[in-house]
This record gives sequence, C-alpha cells and structure tokens, in this order.
Amino acid sequence: MQTKLTLRLEDHLIEQAKSYALHSGKSVSQLVAEYFRLLASEKKDVAVPTAPITQSLRGLLRESSLDENDYKKYLEEKHR
Repeated sequence: MQTKLTLRLEDHLIEQAKSYALHSGKSVSQLVAEYFRLLASEKKDVAVPTAPITQSLRGLLRESSLDENDYKKYLEEKHR
C-alpha cells in the first residue's frame, strides 16, 4: 500500500532533488523511498564503529568488584 507523504524542505533542496531525480531517471518519491530503505537496512546490518581508544577499554572492568555505589562514594568524597 502506498500513502502520500508531504515533506517541507527549502526551495533549493527541492530543486536539487528534482534535478538529481531527472538525471537518474527516477522520481523524487523513488529516491526518498530508496533512502528510507537504506536507512532501515543500515540500522540493522551495520554496527556503529567504535573508536580505537574505546575498543581498547572494553571489558577492562569485567572482573572488577566495583559497582555504582562505589562510584557514588567516590563522587561524594571528591566534591566535599
């Protein structure tokens, strides 16, 4: 089932979209639909890349006995 969707965009973006659609042999609606499909597939299939420094820290505290209460205690002492 197809449903009409109204988009509010700046005039220059609309002209760019129409020009791109004309050169690619598609309608603006087809372009928008393809883009939404791409967004949906990327969300499922592609993991967000992790920065190297973040990756190196993963699992570092796995065996630690620290918990949220320890962190709260640390903050209380720090801000006295």
